[in-house]
Amino acid sequence: MIRKRVLVSGLVQGVFYRDTCRRAAAEQGVTGWVRNLPDGRVEAVFEGPEASVDRMVAWSRVGPPQARVTDVREFDEQPEALASFTVRP
Repeated sequence: MIRKRVLVSGLVQGVFYRDTCRRAAAEQGVTGWVRNLPDGRVEAVFEGPEASVDRMVAWSRVGPPQARVTDVREFDEQPEALASFTVRP
């Protein structure tokens, strides 16, 4: 079990990034959360098996079809044993 936090820059708000991320996380069996930041970026946390979390980090570099990701900052964190994946306001 690992945990990674990502900060995603580019055209990532108003393009269904959060909801698409939630669906992708469910497909991968990953827990965590995703939210919009006031500065236009998206922040997400992924917890789960290393291979699944790595796939979500790779997904975050592309996002949904309408997104235009320009940068992704990735941080390793201690897992918190989250129970689900949620979209935060």
